[in-house]
Amino acid sequence: MYQVQKCDCENRYNIVPCCELQLFLCLAVCKIRLIEVGWNGRQVHGLKQRMAVGSEFGLQPMIALPSAQDDGLYFEDEVGAWVEDKYRLVSLYETLFSTGMKHKWERRVYIDLFSGPGLVRVRGMNKFAWSSPFLALQVKDPFDKYIFCESNVTALNALRERVDKYFPHANVSYVSGDCNDKVAEICNKIPAPSAGNKVLSFCFVDPYDLSVKFSTVKKISERFVDFLILLALGMDANRNQQHYLDPKNQKIDEFVGLAEWRKEWKDQSSKNKISLPKFLAETYAKQMQTLQYLPVAFHQMKPVRSDVKNLPLYHLALFSRHNLAYTYWEDVLKYSTSQLPLGI
Repeated sequence: MYQVQKCDCENRYNIVPCCELQLFLCLAVCKIRLIEVGWNGRQVHGLKQRMAVGSEFGLQPMIALPSAQDDGLYFEDEVGAWVEDKYRLVSLYETLFSTGMKHKWERRVYIDLFSGPGLVRVRGMNKFAWSSPFLALQVKDPFDKYIFCESNVTALNALRERVDKYFPHANVSYVSGDCNDKVAEICNKIPAPSAGNKVLSFCFVDPYDLSVKFSTVKKISERFVDFLILLALGMDANRNQQHYLDPKNQKIDEFVGLAEWRKEWKDQSSKNKISLPKFLAETYAKQMQTLQYLPVAFHQMKPVRSDVKNLPLYHLALFSRHNLAYTYWEDVLKYSTSQLPLGI
């Protein structure tokens, strides 16, 4: 039905209905040109529509986990239903990243600074979901190494047991403790690059608040690393605005890596009526530019809202030193819909 032409990945063959995942990855990763064979315009348009919503094309993972359910181990309880939107975005980006970089770098590393136990239960319903560590472990082209950091010892032990059960052959390192305190250990676990062994890492930063110090991100960025960072601007910064404006409170200072941010915020808020969340997001992006990351505008950060009152909770911001990452991110925002299953 479809023939792939000028495709940069290994899928250099005619696409048939049983190869929906390969077709999707070719479309999103390689930006190929498709030659429609024997289809009229309406049929082609219908196919592309189904691809966009991921309905008929289920996009199931190559490594399938069982349905998430209580397995007797510790899990994270009472998370909002919006977490599924977050995991859907992360899962799709990890898939594009791991496949797209497979033949460009000798080793690909996944880093999760707040890995948790790997399993969550959605608040208000007896529904479980696999969280970020397992979404990364089950991608079509697995990473060469995984580094999971978690401060809750019980959660980390539960994660270890689950990984040993479902992915016993994965190359996984565990770091017990706060990522800000353990950043040197995390960096030491990233394989050292060499002339014939290029190493690219993808670091997912998923805190509950603004507790990740900029110095931590800066240290990790000394390697070749792309970051997907949850900026808890609605959950933390907006709710605790007066608290953080107190000069005695250093949390935002450490988050953005700047001590003078209050003066700049006062000037901008009076002149441009800019909100604190937007100001902090733009300030953070400018700080990432000092680490040679490409500029990221506020509108490029994906907002996620609460499932109760539709209030803004946080923004997911991608930071990379290469434009291709932002092409992937645009594809994620285009293809990731509520109809696309978790763990594509």
